[in-house]
Amino acid sequence: MLKDTVNILFIADIVGGPGLNAVIKHLQKIKSDFNIDFCIANGENGAGGKGLTYEIAQNYFSIGIDVITGGNHIFDKNKIYKYLDQDSKIIRPINYPKSVHGRGSYIGTTKDNVKIGVINAQGRTFMYPIDCPFRSTLEEANRIKAITPIVVLDFHAEATAEKVTMGRYMDGKVSAVIGTHTHVQTADEVILEHGTAYITDVGMTGPVNSVIGLQNDIAIRRFLTQMPVRYQIAEGDAMLCAVVITIDTRTGKALTIKRLRY
Repeated sequence: MLKDTVNILFIADIVGGPGLNAVIKHLQKIKSDFNIDFCIANGENGAGGKGLTYEIAQNYFSIGIDVITGGNHIFDKNKIYKYLDQDSKIIRPINYPKSVHGRGSYIGTTKDNVKIGVINAQGRTFMYPIDCPFRSTLEEANRIKAITPIVVLDFHAEATAEKVTMGRYMDGKVSAVIGTHTHVQTADEVILEHGTAYITDVGMTGPVNSVIGLQNDIAIRRFLTQMPVRYQIAEGDAMLCAVVITIDTRTGKALTIKRLRY
């Protein structure tokens, strides 16, 4: 018999070693405290703050993450390309051209045999002018909902208005729209009118004393001089940002969304 509800943990953009260490420190307790059935994490910044390697992805899987989503930095390390084709648990934005390595969605199964659909999409405002994320997401959500009513969207986008629009557009069509990319957690988590959980940005899992993960002095120099600088991850204490979403397994509608910061 299928469970009435499922609890999904979405971990905010993991930035380098500090982010990984924060996940290692907190994940098992979070899973226990919130009775987590399935864990999604945005991992496109795992390799030194930009990109992802397969070795780092395997670390994520080994500590209890079920699927890794990406964004505009998922292709920064070219050695990941073949693994995007080979490992269905690492996904990239679905609205890149179809010829691009990898896939934009994944369907996982919990230990209680509940199927969870995950879609990754990327915004276009102030970002690459790739294919339409709205049309691509809706088409894929309709395909997945023939298999399971539970669908979570990671919308990796810069502009708040574009994220809010995606939430309204997909309200009732997916279980959750979780914004990523800006690395600053917003305080607007809500269940929308037709049962979709929404947050504009889930935040960052990485160094606290930083500019969205980057060393402060480097970030300041970049803005003062407008000159290119080498990305260096900040050190010191790290935080883990996330949301926990409870979803009705029969209808796919979200019942609650809780924002976390450790």
